[in-house]
Amino acid sequence: MSPLEPLPTSTSPTKERVAYLDNARYWVMLLVVVGHSLTQFTDMDSARGVYVWIYSFHMPFFILISGYTARRYMGDARQVRRIVSTLVVPYLLVETSLQLITRHYTGEPNPLMILSPQWLAWFLAALFVWRLTTPIWRALRYPITTSILISLLVGLIEVPNVLALPKILGFLPFYVVGLHMSRERFERLAAPRVRAASVALLGSALLICYVYSKHWQTDWLLWKQRYNEDPLRATAIEGMTQRAELLAIGFVLTFAALSLVPRRRSLTTALGGRTFYCYLLHGYLIIFLQLQFDVFDKISRFGFAAVVATTIMAVVVANLLMTSPVATVFRPVFEPRLTWLFRVTPAATKPVAPPTPPAPQTPEQSGQRTAGAG
Repeated sequence: MSPLEPLPTSTSPTKERVAYLDNARYWVMLLVVVGHSLTQFTDMDSARGVYVWIYSFHMPFFILISGYTARRYMGDARQVRRIVSTLVVPYLLVETSLQLITRHYTGEPNPLMILSPQWLAWFLAALFVWRLTTPIWRALRYPITTSILISLLVGLIEVPNVLALPKILGFLPFYVVGLHMSRERFERLAAPRVRAASVALLGSALLICYVYSKHWQTDWLLWKQRYNEDPLRATAIEGMTQRAELLAIGFVLTFAALSLVPRRRSLTTALGGRTFYCYLLHGYLIIFLQLQFDVFDKISRFGFAAVVATTIMAVVVANLLMTSPVATVFRPVFEPRLTWLFRVTPAATKPVAPPTPPAPQTPEQSGQRTAGAG
C-alpha cells in the first residue's frame, strides 16, 4: 500500500449513505448467508469447494468495509451511545437467545457462556473491541505492520475465547487496513483492467477450491484455534506460514471482489443498508431448521441438487431479511434508543465572539476628546 494518509479528525457522520458501500454490504451478506447454510454440507465435495471459497474472503471483505466506516471513531458521547445500542445490546440479546435455543435441543452449553460467543454474535463482539481500539491504530506509526504481527503471533499462545479474542486478533489486519483505506483507493479498483483481472482471479480461486479443497483442513478458515492444537496440529513456523497465506489470500480476493461492486444506486443499495438485520436473524432460521426439523441432514442425500437448492433458498431468505418491513419490525429490538440509559448531552452552543476592541485613535482625536471632557 502507498504511504498512509491522515485519518479523518472529525467525528461528524457523513450526511448521506454511500451507494458503493451499501452495494458492497449487500453482496458480502449474500456470501455470509450462503456460507453459513453450506456449513451443513461440508462433507460433500460439491459444497465443500464453494464453502472454502466463500470463507477464504467473505469475513475479510466484511471486516475491511467495517474498518473503513469506522474511520471517524474517536470515542465521543454520540459514538459511545451508538456502540452500546447497536453492538452491546444486540450481542447480549442474540448470544443469550441462541445459546438458550441450542441448549434446549442439545443440552449445551451448560452453563451458558454469554461472554464466549458460540456463533455469529462473535462479529458484534469483534466490532465492539475493534471500535474501542481504533484510537490506538490512529496513533501508531506502523499500524498495519503491527496488526499483522499480532495476527501471526496470536496463534502461538493460549488466548481465552472471551468475546472471541482469538478471532478478533486473527482478523485484525483487515480492520486496520480498512481504517486506512480512502475513497481514492476504492476508486482505483474500478479500473477496467483491474476488474478484468479480478474476474479471472475470483473464478480461478473458485475452481481451485472446488478441485482441491477436499484435501484441506477447513478449520484454518475459522481463525480461532492455536496452531499446535487439534485439528490444526501445526508447528509454530507452519502455523504462521499458513496464517500469512490466509492473510494474503484474504486481501487479494477481498480487493478483487471490491473492484466488482457496482458504484451506482440500485435495488441492492437499499437492501445493503439493512444488512444488520439479515446478519442477526438468519442464524435463528438456520438453527431452527436444523435442530427442530433436521432439514439439512434429510436433504443431504440429494447431493448436488441439495447444495443448489440450499444456495438458492439462502439467497432468497437473505434478500427477504434485508427488506424494509423486517427493518421496521426489528429496529426497536436490535437498535434501541436507550434514552433512559444515557446522560443528556448538552447541546453545543455557538461561541460568543469577544467584543471588538475600539479602533486606535490618532493623537488629534485623543486631544480633542480630552479637552472637551475637561
